[in-house]
Amino acid sequence: MTSKFITLEGMDGAGKSTHIANIISALEARGHEVVSTREPGGTVLGERLRELLLHEPMHAETETLLMFAARREHIAQVIQPALASGAYVLSDRFTDATYAYQAGAKGVEIDKIRTLETWVQGALQPDVTLLFDVPVEVSMQRLLQAREPDKFERENAEFFTKIRQMYLQRAAENPTRFRVIDANQPLEMVSQSVLAVISTL
Repeated sequence: MTSKFITLEGMDGAGKSTHIANIISALEARGHEVVSTREPGGTVLGERLRELLLHEPMHAETETLLMFAARREHIAQVIQPALASGAYVLSDRFTDATYAYQAGAKGVEIDKIRTLETWVQGALQPDVTLLFDVPVEVSMQRLLQAREPDKFERENAEFFTKIRQMYLQRAAENPTRFRVIDANQPLEMVSQSVLAVISTL
């Protein structure tokens, strides 16, 4: 049995969630069992914490700790069992998002996040991370057309600029894991880029 851990990352409005169904279909067509999940969330406790994280104001370090609390449960209940069974796990966000949002945009010390990452994940890392990258102005324009925004989606351009910079920094530091997708293309072209990555797994 083979298993892969695939994560999707990007700013709010980058369009990553749009491609989840196509990725699942492509993997299933190749005979893989796929477990699709998300962060924060993925478990009963994680979904309750998600509501707090997305809508309640709190200190940035409190936010970080809650993210990793939800992640520990997510790994134990969903990710590790699925990988052990030979499935492909597809997660809409994982720890790179914590680096981007809590460290990049909110100023939490990176060393603190690294400590939590080691404690909560051990050696677990995604096999491949698709980073959906768009200019900040495109992201914000898309969010204006979306549903009722959460507390992160209501932030300003400087906030999103810092997120994007941290994501691109993470990609540069981890070039064998990251695949940067130009998500500022027509939807069909973005889809082709995504499926091209998936076909190499």
